[in-house]
Amino acid sequence: MNSDQRFFDFLKETIGLDVSSVGPAIIERAVRQRSVLSQAVSSDEYWRILQGSRDEQQALIEAVIVPETWFFRYPESFATLAKLAGKRLAQINNLRALRILSLPCSTGEEPYSIAMALLDAGLKPHQFKVDAMDVSPLSVEKARRARYGRNSFRGQDVAFRDRHFSNEGEGYRLDPRVTEQVRLHVGNLLDPALLAGEQPFDFVFCRNLLIYFDQPTQKQVFEVLKRLTHVDGVLFIGPAEGSLLGRLGMRSIGIAQSFAFSHQGTEPEPLPMSMPAPLPVLPPLHSPPAIPARSRPFSSAAPTTASPKASGSDAAALLANISALANEGKSAEARAACEQYLRNHEPAAQVFYWLGLLSDVAGNAFEAQGFYRKALYLEPQHPDALMHLAALLQAQGDATGARRLQERAARSARAADSEPKR
Repeated sequence: MNSDQRFFDFLKETIGLDVSSVGPAIIERAVRQRSVLSQAVSSDEYWRILQGSRDEQQALIEAVIVPETWFFRYPESFATLAKLAGKRLAQINNLRALRILSLPCSTGEEPYSIAMALLDAGLKPHQFKVDAMDVSPLSVEKARRARYGRNSFRGQDVAFRDRHFSNEGEGYRLDPRVTEQVRLHVGNLLDPALLAGEQPFDFVFCRNLLIYFDQPTQKQVFEVLKRLTHVDGVLFIGPAEGSLLGRLGMRSIGIAQSFAFSHQGTEPEPLPMSMPAPLPVLPPLHSPPAIPARSRPFSSAAPTTASPKASGSDAAALLANISALANEGKSAEARAACEQYLRNHEPAAQVFYWLGLLSDVAGNAFEAQGFYRKALYLEPQHPDALMHLAALLQAQGDATGARRLQERAARSARAADSEPKR
């Protein structure tokens, strides 16, 4: 066993992280960082420190699960929740408050978005309560402070900020009327007894987490989620996890861009078994780095990747517009912006990658695969195109093809990580 494998296994056992989902470079970098801070002179010494200190174990976990989240990400999910909440209250004759769960809740943007969406929809505070949970005590503490910077407010529609926040220095403080609706806890979804004494929840949000687990862990976690979700309830997941839930016996509720699922038999039309998982859109494009960033586990978005070949302010503006449109769930407008780019500029891997993502969200597996391959023709080591095409092939049952692409992405990440930094 090499020295790194011990740390991979530790993270697998404690938080379920499958190293192949993020590439070993991410974990190796976190281990190096913590080794330096712990003043360990070798990996063996750091391993001994790690085994003897719960604080250091948590510190390594924190170094790996750097969160990336913002308010009202995937806005259609929250609009769908608001619609379903009224129907659910009618179903239960308003005899109790709605029970809603958000996990992992990261630094609080998701559970607070849930509360704001329901209050804006006209629900009274006594009609719902949100429980929020994360494996990171640091993230939970930040959520409790309920103070956020500009990076937590993305997209063009931030009117909710005026309704629910007050200015505080260079940031924004969330109104107590919202924070009082959310109960925050530290907890691990790998614990089979998680919330065992609680009644099931009417709505559960667990987004962009299952994609970081291997198949046995996915099934283990799914059983916990299934237990936590009321038989008449709805589970909201990330765009990349749709086909997984279909295979595990849940159905899409049929509302586009909501990524919402119910138990079999309670809603019409299941997802086609051959349909790949829709994949997440990227955050707004900034000036791309020479070495592309890698996605972090439990983060709410994939990072931007390599620079497109087109140059000039018009090309950059178009790419930023594509990112903003997709980020707001405006798939048709984002696709039109991609086509406009290709009409006016040289072909760019990033644009074909975007088209692949948009096709995945629309459920067009064949078209998505073609766009990903075009991106890789132009840029053979495009890291996100490699990983997302691998996920698509895995969903279609091509495990060998998926593994080859994952290995290419891992080699690319190791090569980038080993390049001298200037």
